[in-house]
Amino acid sequence: MEELIHYCWQHKLFPLAPLCTTDGRSVEVIDTGLHNSHAGPDFFNAKLKIDGMLWVGNVEIHDKASDWYLHGHDKDPNYDSVILHVVGKVDAEARTMNGVVLPQLRLRVPEQVSHNYEELLRTESYPPCYRIIPQLSKLMLHSWMSAMETERLERKTDDIVRRVDQCGGSWEGAYFVTLARNFGFGTNSEAFEQWALNLPLDKVGHHRDDIFQIEAIFMGQAGLLSEEILPERYRQSAHEEGYFDRLRDEYQYMAHKFQLHPMDWKLWRFLRLRPQNFPYIRIAQLATLYYRRQTGLGELVEQESVKDAVGLLQTEVTPYWRTHYMFGEPGPKSGKRLSASSANLLLVNTVVPTLFAYGRHKDDDRLCQRAFDFLETLKAEDNSIVRMWQGCGLTVDNAGDSQALIQLKREYCDKRECIRCRIGYEYLKGKSFSI
Repeated sequence: MEELIHYCWQHKLFPLAPLCTTDGRSVEVIDTGLHNSHAGPDFFNAKLKIDGMLWVGNVEIHDKASDWYLHGHDKDPNYDSVILHVVGKVDAEARTMNGVVLPQLRLRVPEQVSHNYEELLRTESYPPCYRIIPQLSKLMLHSWMSAMETERLERKTDDIVRRVDQCGGSWEGAYFVTLARNFGFGTNSEAFEQWALNLPLDKVGHHRDDIFQIEAIFMGQAGLLSEEILPERYRQSAHEEGYFDRLRDEYQYMAHKFQLHPMDWKLWRFLRLRPQNFPYIRIAQLATLYYRRQTGLGELVEQESVKDAVGLLQTEVTPYWRTHYMFGEPGPKSGKRLSASSANLLLVNTVVPTLFAYGRHKDDDRLCQRAFDFLETLKAEDNSIVRMWQGCGLTVDNAGDSQALIQLKREYCDKRECIRCRIGYEYLKGKSFSI
């Protein structure tokens, strides 16, 4: 109930009758204040008239007045600046740390808001607000989706900054880890991130002009040169071909030289993967990108168009992998270049967030704007989340829209944060909706 009181206060959904404190003083709300999602009072810098006198200060909201003491606000000096205690039920008076008795306002949640909120929570259809989406204005939806697009980029920025810390402050390293993670295309993303963090690029760089040595270190650090990972039916042919043994011998030499330790090969997943997504192929592609010096952050920020960025990501594999998907199992010859859909996903999930995060880091608005421009140019992703929203009547024109809708589902719908959602706001305040 407390979150509904928050909602009603923030959006001034007050009853028609005049507002009064519990001791009969009139209350006029000029400004509800700025909502605070961190520690401290719920709303900062509210402007109120209590009994005709102007007050400027903070507002605290609780379901029950006694929660003031339950949460220890009577012993916290941060709450001495509260000018009004807004509650759903008055079961105690509220005193600040210095003994001041606060004026209290009992705020009743409008019946329609309460009814709509309960309806959202109990609706089994997903998303629960699906009924009203076709009736919402395009301007409102566009505004909210723009906010979601930015929010998703900011969330990804947090992930990249975390990787920068893991890489000892190196943005170059963080970009490579982000690129590697997204070469896992979901199923193996976590394994690829761990692999990239376990890869000493400063040492690999000493052998950057030798694609065979790069591939040996890349495959070895991934644990893919362990004989245990090979299906038994392919082991003999893998040894007969000789490439597996050559890579393994080279890696063992490099591991001794640089004191390398491979990751656990059991972290890799192969079940239900298409062969082109096997870790062997994706790592071979990354090895070629690294050899051609196409994995550097400096090269990335120079790409001013989607076409240029796609060219930077284009790769192929070394001769052995053109006829194999795993060691010891020959197959049809193929250069195994990235598909258009794979390149699109890498641009959306690697290039765009890296440009945005690095632009924020450098205070370079050009890079941030380029990230948004790329999203508006790129094709929308085709996945179950996007199709769900399209089924509700939303138009998805580009990758910016699809990223916005992924953010909306994961951070609002999945968490039932309808009160923080603008579509939820429209649902809560609405009187009726046609089906």
